[in-house]
Amino acid sequence: LAKPYSCSDAMAACVVVHGGAWAIPDTLVVANVTGVQEAADKAWTVLSANGSALSAVEAAIRCLEDNPSFNAGTGAVLNEAGKVEMDAILMNGKDLKCGAVACVSGVPNPVTLARLVMEKTDHVMMVGSGAERLWDEAGFQRISNESLVTEAAKEEFQQFKKFHNTVDNLFKSQSADEMSTGSLGHETVGAVAVDNDGNVACGTSTGGITGKRVGRVGDVPIIGAGGYCDNAVGAASTTGYGESILKVTLARKALWLIEHGKSPKEAAQTALEEMHEKVGGCGGIIIVKPDGCTGIHFTTKRMPWAVCSQHGRKHGIEPEDLHQ
Repeated sequence: LAKPYSCSDAMAACVVVHGGAWAIPDTLVVANVTGVQEAADKAWTVLSANGSALSAVEAAIRCLEDNPSFNAGTGAVLNEAGKVEMDAILMNGKDLKCGAVACVSGVPNPVTLARLVMEKTDHVMMVGSGAERLWDEAGFQRISNESLVTEAAKEEFQQFKKFHNTVDNLFKSQSADEMSTGSLGHETVGAVAVDNDGNVACGTSTGGITGKRVGRVGDVPIIGAGGYCDNAVGAASTTGYGESILKVTLARKALWLIEHGKSPKEAAQTALEEMHEKVGGCGGIIIVKPDGCTGIHFTTKRMPWAVCSQHGRKHGIEPEDLHQ
């Protein structure tokens, strides 16, 4: 396994973005790398203006949701009925406030809907039509389900119907060569950040997996699985095989490892290794601590990521990029 990337020196404000860990085909590499860089730049603009980590994370994920190259918002994949159902989470490490949504449609930016749940209701998670009504109440315009669907998503859905691939076979193999269904593996996007006040935040958003059963909810909107943050420890956003991530509460596991002495890079690698050993499944994690130290690791073929801080910008997608 490649050694996981981490910051060489502790820093102040910082953002880390990922575009999903899966068997990304060569044709999507440039678009994915460019996309995470743009998202990190959006978040860094917020942080540079003394904005909050929460707003920076939301800005980064909105950028990815608006980019059809990623499986979140516009570009979300289709379930077995040929419809879009999206999940998202947003969490603030300062007070552990959190908002999450599941199985929503017609909403271009599920991460913003998750923030509405956090700030406009007494709830933590809302699903389906109830969550969508909150979007209406906030004065935002819904869009048609069709407007979220790209030609690539339609092609993947047709391939799913032809070969009857299942959710289970998309991420369980640790060998990239065995991930023959990579074209169906579009994955989650996410971001973590720390602001100039030392507050951390995390967010994750996804359209799920092509051909999933109607109503299936993976790890993304579940606190501790798709994301978790606490100013006392740090922030983490995960990506990968949702059913496995749920079983080990991967994001919280990684932060628990930091609490028990591991660095962010060690925690990212160990958490993914333990998940694979216990329940199978591959994935990726991005982590940031309140001091700005970061950890990035993945066990799939590729995962696009980008970091922005006062020390500059870094990005990558291949395992060897983690060495930089």
